[in-house]
Amino acid sequence: MNIKKSITSFSLLLTILVYGQNTPVSNTIQYTDAELTQMAKEIQDQIITIDTHCDFDLENFTSKINYTQDINSQVNLPKMRKGGLDVAWLIVYTGQEALNANGYKEAHENAMDKFKAIHRLCEQYAPDEIALALNSDDVKRIHNQGKLVAMIGIENGYSIGTDINNVKKFYDLGGRYMSLAHQGHSQLSDSNTGELDDTWLNNGLSSLGKEVISEMNKYGMMIDISHPSKEAMRQIIELTKAPIIASHSSARALSDHSRNLDDEQLEWIKKNGGVVQTVAFAGYVDVEKNAKYQELVNQIFSKAAEKEGFKMLNQEEYNKLSKAEAEDFRKNFNRIRYSIQPQVKELQKTADPVNVADFVDHIDYMVNKIGIDHVGISSDFDGGGGIYGWEDASETLNVTKELVKRGYSKAEIEKLWGGNLLAVMDKVQFVAKEIQSVNR
Repeated sequence: MNIKKSITSFSLLLTILVYGQNTPVSNTIQYTDAELTQMAKEIQDQIITIDTHCDFDLENFTSKINYTQDINSQVNLPKMRKGGLDVAWLIVYTGQEALNANGYKEAHENAMDKFKAIHRLCEQYAPDEIALALNSDDVKRIHNQGKLVAMIGIENGYSIGTDINNVKKFYDLGGRYMSLAHQGHSQLSDSNTGELDDTWLNNGLSSLGKEVISEMNKYGMMIDISHPSKEAMRQIIELTKAPIIASHSSARALSDHSRNLDDEQLEWIKKNGGVVQTVAFAGYVDVEKNAKYQELVNQIFSKAAEKEGFKMLNQEEYNKLSKAEAEDFRKNFNRIRYSIQPQVKELQKTADPVNVADFVDHIDYMVNKIGIDHVGISSDFDGGGGIYGWEDASETLNVTKELVKRGYSKAEIEKLWGGNLLAVMDKVQFVAKEIQSVNR
């Protein structure tokens, strides 16, 4: 018998008995870091960990450079293995452009390129290491085979254009959730960004957006409300026949950002039976703390950019760039961002960056507000996400450690790390079967 392992398991049992099933308590029992690490590892070995929002760069999905390598991305297969992240929702993201035929065409082509890239990873580059899941049974089956799991979310329904048939097309390609807007109002829905100047396009959802909700229900695609406006969310909940998700949002009561959900919205999610995937995006987790820290990071970045002759742009200047110019800007920006990481690491020792504890504060808040069954976890890695302690997928265990430290049981941690999300997806797909059976 492994005595050390038995003692650790007993400690975990004691934690569960003392803290109970629904009352997170902050570190009432003191554990060493080694004990917390061991307890968290034991839990992660027995559950499936799911991150519902991971962006990616098409340049990292080629035969020469891809996720089988530990490249400069926050998510890739080696980092997932190291941190114990089992499932990554890879995001078919398209930025918001003009609401015209040319804009829709380019957005659709971009979305198709990203769908194809994900399929190449799973079917050509690493079929023995990762597979695409379309439902919860797939997730469990692939995980039991010892493989990592990819799932597909669609960020910004702008890419469907005005063709309602694209909802099924995206579903058939593996898309299992979609948001109807992003940074800017789309032809389907208003965005949260309308709060900046109280200017709206659709007063919630457009008539086409309402049709899209019906189509998503019909085929079993989860509706993501992380970027649409509050009024759009209200109308979505009024129309949908199935639970919804917020794929990457946190609590507005703790950090006043329009991308977060206020208490009324959280209650809507609870009543709807949906789930909020708490997001580890520093600027959403703590607006004020992150602003102070970013001032220091920006000083380091500015010096490196000036040395290389790279000119920073504000949002208005960036929006005026051509597609090729914008891509070149992002490439150089990310290159410099990665080059200063050693200096940023040193800064973190003396500064006060948004960290895992701050992130789990949001989980605590929402669990206490709407219940453990309606809360989950996401990172927004490679899309701006990442906090001190969970800066990439290799540090996933640190989130579990913080949850253990606060008294969450294994069963609760399993729900937070994806159990709730899979339950919602099951319900959405069940509703779709009912709708399809009635329409036959």
